[in-house]
Amino acid sequence: MTHFDRRAFIGASVGAAATWSAVTAAESATPQAAADVPAPPMITLGNTGIKMSRLGQGTGVSGGRRQSEQTRMGFEKLVELFHHAWARGIRFYDLADLYGTHVYFREALRTLKRDELTILTKLWWRDDGPEDRTSEAWRQQACHSAVERFMQEITTDRLDVVLLHCLMDDKWPEKMQPYMKALDDEKKRGRVRAVGVSCHDFGALKTAAAEPWVDVILARVNPKGVKMDASSEEVVAVLRQAKAAGKAIIGMKIFGEGALADQREACMKFAQGLEFLDAMTIGFETPDQIDDALRLMAKHPHAAAAKV
Repeated sequence: MTHFDRRAFIGASVGAAATWSAVTAAESATPQAAADVPAPPMITLGNTGIKMSRLGQGTGVSGGRRQSEQTRMGFEKLVELFHHAWARGIRFYDLADLYGTHVYFREALRTLKRDELTILTKLWWRDDGPEDRTSEAWRQQACHSAVERFMQEITTDRLDVVLLHCLMDDKWPEKMQPYMKALDDEKKRGRVRAVGVSCHDFGALKTAAAEPWVDVILARVNPKGVKMDASSEEVVAVLRQAKAAGKAIIGMKIFGEGALADQREACMKFAQGLEFLDAMTIGFETPDQIDDALRLMAKHPHAAAAKV
């Protein structure tokens, strides 16, 4: 899939993000003390044993070609945003090779406690070439090399969650076997703790829900079906099945990548009402957005969340 194909999925995300920024900026005109911003609950991510905050800092708004709205902020502003998230109790950072956010997070990690946070990243396997022109052994090695590179870029000895990024084929396990085998080996070596997928196709999502290899599914979900793989009702039904099959579920596009900014309380209430949802990641671009989401999360608690 090309960069322009991916942009077709995210549509008018830049305008949507600007809308959310404008909404939160207007609402923050009334000063509020930091003390009124509750930390997110800590959870155990499904059956993985990974401890993390229920809310994560996303880094992939309008992401592609190793950049995103977050990286376009520049090192200083993005590192400050990572630190603000940490100060508010967020212990889950959602990165990806495609977003180019590894080296940005490395700078924040210099002063954060690695053992107290969870790093999720994603493998952009499409750059490895057509399947019919590369051997299985070569693709396995490409995966091992990518994991090694990710750890060097972030400066860490392990990656908590690694996902196969943006799957769009309901037969993806057949094509992804080299990567699945390589990531299984990385789990045995202790360099990766859990594996899974992010999907941009309903058929691929349904396959992931039933695939034994998958530990974690990162799925687009909100009450309006905005930037999702199918209708909200259809996606929720599949994710409920996935959870019953032992998968950990992390939600993304909770606010429709900003398109639902003016309905974000309803969106948070919806997400918090999904008993199968272990955690969620939101692509914050300002400290005010983080604080706003944390207040909404506290206002609408998730009763089914597993507390550490």
